[in-house]
Amino acid sequence: MGLMKLAHALTKRPDSEAFLVLPGVAITRETLLDEWEFAASVLRPELLGRLSLCIPGKDHFIGIPRDPDPETQPSLARAVAKKRLHSGSRQTHSEAWFVVLKILLHHWLTDGKPVTTGWLAKVSGYSYPTIAGVLHNLGSLVERQSDRRLRLRWFSREEFARLVGASDRARATARFADRSGQSRPPEAHVRRLQELNPPKLAIGGVLGAKHYYPDLNLVGIPRLDLSQYCPKRHLDLGFMEKLDPALKRVEDPLEPATVVVHAVRHAESLFTPREGGLQWADPVECLLDLHEAHLEMQASEFLDALQKKRATPS
Repeated sequence: MGLMKLAHALTKRPDSEAFLVLPGVAITRETLLDEWEFAASVLRPELLGRLSLCIPGKDHFIGIPRDPDPETQPSLARAVAKKRLHSGSRQTHSEAWFVVLKILLHHWLTDGKPVTTGWLAKVSGYSYPTIAGVLHNLGSLVERQSDRRLRLRWFSREEFARLVGASDRARATARFADRSGQSRPPEAHVRRLQELNPPKLAIGGVLGAKHYYPDLNLVGIPRLDLSQYCPKRHLDLGFMEKLDPALKRVEDPLEPATVVVHAVRHAESLFTPREGGLQWADPVECLLDLHEAHLEMQASEFLDALQKKRATPS
């Protein structure tokens, strides 16, 4: 039906081409080819020659009977992203923007080499049209190579402030405070977590930042920040009761917390192994934890340290 409607529109626009994009298609390409053959049997050749059926690939749209040209590809991606933004929730769009930018920042700080949109789709878990829409919104912040790979061109304090502002909703933070009056230190909770060894959990915050930058200027550890890898579901907080029954969840963001758990939403956790069990959250996750804990001076110091030691390939 979509092809028929597009063909009718083309009769009024003799110099135009039309693309039917199916971003969420759940049928096979072979079935789509059958649909195309049916359309070809009833449409005039001059109309059929200006029509294409498109489905998302890893880093570009795959066309039937031919792929859209390189100039058309980004236009289709922006159109799909705009349609999703209006038909879906702003929260979903905001989370995609947060995840893609966070991954780009992590890669810029730790590797620096250009990547493909296919790589971004694999690590983030978002589709090509969604990623293309985010990249378009990032504008000049993204450097594009002649081979269509990309990377961050630079990263300002203002952009990081935007990332921090979006992190609370995107990471679905859960905060816990001690109600016994005899709060255990974060190191004791870490030792207990090593015994429990809950899956998909990593240490972030001050402890994680000190792992990546031992000279961080902070005496003591005000709280324990944990990151839980849960790209397709809510936080699983069942381990908290075993960790310490005195820890109770608090909703007041101004109430001091003893343990804070953040959701990691991207498809690949970016965690790194840790001696003694558990894992380390990625550096950007630790950086966001410092800001969330109102340790702005330490966060600024940590970001400066990451930028100074980051890889700078040509």
